[in-house]
Amino acid sequence: MSTVRGARERARIEVTAAIKDEARKQLAAEGAAKLSLRAVARELGMASSALYRYFPSRDELLTALIVDAYDAVGESAEAAHRAARAEAAPHLARWTAAAGAVREWALAHPHEYALIYGSPVPGYTAPRTTTGPASRVGLVLISVVADAYREDGLAVPSLSRELCAESARMAADFAPGLPPGAAVPLIAAWSQLFGLISFEVFGQFNRVVEARDQFFSAAVTELARSVGLLGPRNAT
Repeated sequence: MSTVRGARERARIEVTAAIKDEARKQLAAEGAAKLSLRAVARELGMASSALYRYFPSRDELLTALIVDAYDAVGESAEAAHRAARAEAAPHLARWTAAAGAVREWALAHPHEYALIYGSPVPGYTAPRTTTGPASRVGLVLISVVADAYREDGLAVPSLSRELCAESARMAADFAPGLPPGAAVPLIAAWSQLFGLISFEVFGQFNRVVEARDQFFSAAVTELARSVGLLGPRNAT
């Protein structure tokens, strides 16, 4: 790589980061629906035409912010899981570490959390490029359950006949290697985890739950129980 090309690429990276940072400020102040490329350009002292060379449309900038947010919360969960796994922590501890990391990130970045788990942005449809980043937290939870199944066995919950086919499909699509009965409770636990976090981030727990840390820990433990992590060794 030539010196000139390297300098240009570094400059492009720096300007792209500055655009995203200003856009995040707008998210916090106005919400995603009011994100404006012209306003971002104005705050940065750029011509709109110059900003369009980085992000040709509002939707492309939104997509970049969404991918960054999914990657950030996903990395938080993955790092917590790696650390717990490296310490040979029990599977419950790995589960709670990953869940706690998601909550910590959400509370520290409420506007970015709202972008990916709040109300849809009017007129915006997320492209397929967001699917991989959006899956990272779910894959961590699947990994914890899969490790438990391989190493200690899993107390797979019984399902109604009506859900057996759906659970088998889910397992084949999202959690190959796990018994079919594990899929429905795992997907339910994933959605309930974000329900708990969303209630806290968006204020629904105000004047309802005071001991937030203890409440979250107890709730996440119950989610672990629901997916079979607290079952007897070698349970199948």
